[in-house]
Formats: sequence, structure tokens, C-alpha cells
Amino acid sequence: MVLTNTETIPGKRIVEHFGLVSGSTVRARHVGADIAAGLKNVVGGELRGYTQLLNESRNQAVQRMIQTAEQLGANAVINVRFSTSSIAQGAAELYVYGTAVRVDSPAT
Repeated sequence: MVLTNTETIPGKRIVEHFGLVSGSTVRARHVGADIAAGLKNVVGGELRGYTQLLNESRNQAVQRMIQTAEQLGANAVINVRFSTSSIAQGAAELYVYGTAVRVDSPAT
């Protein structure tokens, strides 16, 4: 599956358009990560617990979007974008969306 945040894929031609596909996940913060984050705020540095949580959330949301695109028969998703929103105290949704298409080579 080709994923891109552009409207086209260089060297490829869009031959079928399937429309919007998306994936999301809602994650809550971990108490241990919150404690570590509080300490890092004092001494500085990367909040690795949050970095890991965000990476896992992005990967899960992208995999869900890809699964939906594959079910439609797509082999690429163009115009991929990410969005986040607060759901509740300490919980947030990570949402990814794009346009599912089928591409062939070469572009003409």
C-alpha cells in the first residue's frame, strides 16, 4: 500500500477512485508516564512514554485506514492527513484519513 500526503504519486496514474478512508484510535495516558513526565518537566528531556504512546497510536490508526482501503480494492491512499482531538480528561483520539485510489504505472 502506497501512502502519501500529496495529491499524486510520481510515475503512477490514478485509474480508480474509492473515496475517503480513515482510521482512528482513542488512547488514555498512563499514570506512570504522567509521573515521569512531571519529573521531566523539572529536569528537561524527551517524554519517551508519550513519544511511544503517540507512535503506537499513529501506527494503529494508519493500519486501520490501510485495512479499509484494501477492502475497497485500493493500492494507495493519497492526501493522508492526521488529526487529534480530546475525548475526555486524559484521553485523546488520533484520526488519520485520506483518499483511497488504485494506481497503475506509468503516468501519462
